[in-house]
Amino acid sequence: MRRHTNEQRLTTKDSAHSSDPADPSGAGRRAVILAGGEGTRLRSLTRVIAGDERPKQFCAVLGDETLLDQTRGRVALAVRPAQTFFVLTQNHEPFYGSLLGDVPRERLVVQPKNSGTAPAILYSLLRLSLTDPASTVAFFPSDHHFSDDTAFMAHVESAFEAASDDTVILLGIKPDWPEVEYGWIEPALQDSLRKPGSLHPVLRFWEKPTAGIARGLMERGCLWNSFVMVGRVSAFLEMYRRASPELYDLFQALTSVLNTDAEKGVAEKLYSQLEDINFSQEILAARPGDLAVLPVGGLKWSDLGKPQRVFSTMVDIGRGPVAERLWNSAAASYWGG
Repeated sequence: MRRHTNEQRLTTKDSAHSSDPADPSGAGRRAVILAGGEGTRLRSLTRVIAGDERPKQFCAVLGDETLLDQTRGRVALAVRPAQTFFVLTQNHEPFYGSLLGDVPRERLVVQPKNSGTAPAILYSLLRLSLTDPASTVAFFPSDHHFSDDTAFMAHVESAFEAASDDTVILLGIKPDWPEVEYGWIEPALQDSLRKPGSLHPVLRFWEKPTAGIARGLMERGCLWNSFVMVGRVSAFLEMYRRASPELYDLFQALTSVLNTDAEKGVAEKLYSQLEDINFSQEILAARPGDLAVLPVGGLKWSDLGKPQRVFSTMVDIGRGPVAERLWNSAAASYWGG
């Protein structure tokens, strides 16, 4: 495949509202918001906030809006709402039904069950390949926080502009500490990371490294995997075909029934054969040569995967007293108090 060099440059726009020169209308762009996770590690906290068992993406964790609503607003800075799809899980319908009541059925990719990120992303890619095969798509988790949405989406704009037929672009966050619970991206040509806007080949992935390895990765200029990715629909599908031909072939049963009444039954049969499959481990880690990374610095990011990260983020955004009350209430709930 064509490789990127450290001389290849991207120009980050001053505003995330700017459009791709190759696609001035933005008509070729699509977004997929991944909202099918269970959020079990945050359940003691979301139970206190919402009073029920809803996953965190459907809960107003950081303010008045749910995390899903906040993600929709962020994504809309670069992709039209009418071109945004959502990956969901059927048993969460009581929680997402009202939040996504304005979204047509064909843009809701509803899984029979949550089987991890690899099936979720592949299902959405097949839906896109049916209606928008030539489009460029960006994937966004629905449970992350960025300290500056506009600045982050300016990097997404740059990734849209740089997308090619054979490369998937990952947005890598410059780390603040040697986190052991995040995935890490090791770029090639780390010395050139000092140049703003550079796009780099990916040497390898490190999924949840030990503390010692994480310190070494940080010293070498490696990046946190934000799980925000941009690429042609065809490039993503080819990466699946090469990394996991069994999964790719299994999902071909859906292609002839997408957007028909038969889709639900075929999907249920297909998902009954699946265990959890992690996209980073099974797809990205297997195909580093298909990837490039765009470093993102100058802002804070959290995947809000643990209560401690939520409370730290709340303090950062000026909601410290609320965080303290929630911490006490969640602890009492967890211990049965």
